[in-house]
Amino acid sequence: MLLNERKLKILQAIINDYIATAEPISSRAIAKKYDIGLSSATIRNEMSDLEELGLIVQPHISSGRIPSDKGYRLYVDNLMSAKALNEDERSFLAGIVKNNINKINNLMQETAKAVSLITKYTTIASEPLINRLTIKHIQLAPFDSDSIIMILITDAKVVKNFHIKMTGAPDYYALSNMSLYLNSFLAGKTADEIDAEEITEALKNLGSEGEYLIQIIDSVINNIAKEMEVEVYTSGAKNILAYPEFFDVDKAKSIFQTLEEKDALIELLCVDKKNHKSEIRILIGGENSVEQMKECSVVSAGYQIGDKLFGSIGVLGPTRMNYARAVSTLHHVEKIINAFLLSLEST
Repeated sequence: MLLNERKLKILQAIINDYIATAEPISSRAIAKKYDIGLSSATIRNEMSDLEELGLIVQPHISSGRIPSDKGYRLYVDNLMSAKALNEDERSFLAGIVKNNINKINNLMQETAKAVSLITKYTTIASEPLINRLTIKHIQLAPFDSDSIIMILITDAKVVKNFHIKMTGAPDYYALSNMSLYLNSFLAGKTADEIDAEEITEALKNLGSEGEYLIQIIDSVINNIAKEMEVEVYTSGAKNILAYPEFFDVDKAKSIFQTLEEKDALIELLCVDKKNHKSEIRILIGGENSVEQMKECSVVSAGYQIGDKLFGSIGVLGPTRMNYARAVSTLHHVEKIINAFLLSLEST
C-alpha cells in the first residue's frame, strides 16, 4: 500500500501531536486541531490504513492512535525538517568551546551539560579514543629512585601522565636525552602505528640507555592500551523523570541503572573503533540493542579530525522525542567540535 499525501499529513499530525502531548489522538481531534482539509470520517479510514501498515498503534481499545517505532522511522527519514538553533543557543555552545579549548575532556563534559540544557534530554558523550590520537610530544622526568613520569601530549592537546616503575631510574639529564630518542621514534604516530619490534631492534645498540628506552616504550604501549577504553560522560539523567512514559518507578530505575553502565552507553552511542564516519545516527525504540532502552530513542553524532573518528555525543529520550530539535542541536555541536579539533591539528 502506497502512502499518499494525505496519509503522510495524517501521520505527521499524529507524530507532532504525540510529541507535544504524550496522549493518543483521535480522527476527530485531528480534524479539529490540524488544517489538513479532510473530514473526520476520511481521517479515520486513512488511520486504519496507517495502522494496518504498522505505522501507528492503538494503545487501548477506546483510545486514539499513537506512532509506532516504524512510524517514527518513516518520519525521521522522510518527513522531518530540522530547524536551526537560535542565536542565543549558538552563542551558548560557542562559549562552551571557547572556555574549555585547552582540555578536550572538559570540553566534552561541558558540551554534554550544554546539550542537555538545550534539548531537555539526557546527554551522553565520549572523549577521544587515545589510540586514534597522534603522539605530538613525549617528555620523561624523574619521580623517585625507582620510577619516572612520562608526559604524553597528542595532536588534540590531550595530555596523559604515566607513572613508570623501573629499578635505578635515570637522572633528569639522561631522561631528557631519552625523551629526544622517544620523540624521534614516536612523534607523529598513533598508538596503532607503533612497531615495538622495529623500535626495540633499533635501540639494542644503545647499551644501558637503550634497555631503559625499551622498558619505557613497552610501558608506553601497555599504558596506551589501557587508555584505549572510551571515557563516557552523562548529563541531565534526571530529565528522564519529566516524561510521563517514565513515571513508572521500575522503568525509571532500570534506565538510571543503565546510564551507570559504561558498556551500555558506548553501545548506545555507536562508538565503533572501525567506524570512521561522522554523521547523525538515530536509533528508535526497539532499534536499540540495549534491552533496558527499548522505550527510548538515541540521536548521536561523531566528531573527528579528517578521517579519524574520536568519539560521539548523543541525546537520549522517549521515542516521542523532538527528533528535529535533537538533530539540529547535534548538527551544530558536531560542526563546532570538528572545527575545534581541526584547529588543534593545524597548531
